Amino acid sequence: MRHRKKGNRLGRGAAHRTAMTRNLVTSLFEHGRVETTLAKAKGVRPTAEKLITLAKRGDLHARRQAARWIQSPSVLQGLFDHWAGLYADRSGGYTRVLKGGFRQGDGADMAFLELIGPDGGTAPPPRPVEPAEEKGK
Repeated sequence: MRHRKKGNRLGRGAAHRTAMTRNLVTSLFEHGRVETTLAKAKGVRPTAEKLITLAKRGDLHARRQAARWIQSPSVLQGLFDHWAGLYADRSGGYTRVLKGGFRQGDGADMAFLELIGPDGGTAPPPRPVEPAEEKGK
């Protein structure tokens, strides 16, 4: 029985599943949209939503909690500067999963996981941060 056991394990061990989730979430906040399998998109979605809620909080503890999932310092900065400001007056539902057909090789259900923009369309990704700007030069 799997009573009260939420989440899809995706046929991977815990460490592999965590690494995959971190990679997908980092790419999502870097590009605004990622293409992956439907099961992975549905599995990553709650993590992405929680990270945006942390970014809206904006304090140091929230930044450190988000840094556990975001692998790039520039993407983490973009999450707290760009995405948190974009969703300041929205109380949830920051992402959407759009089905994208079937993969050529194995027939897997593909999907797009994307961040919703203020007008309901796809949100534009943040402007890339130059390395000189990151260090304050």
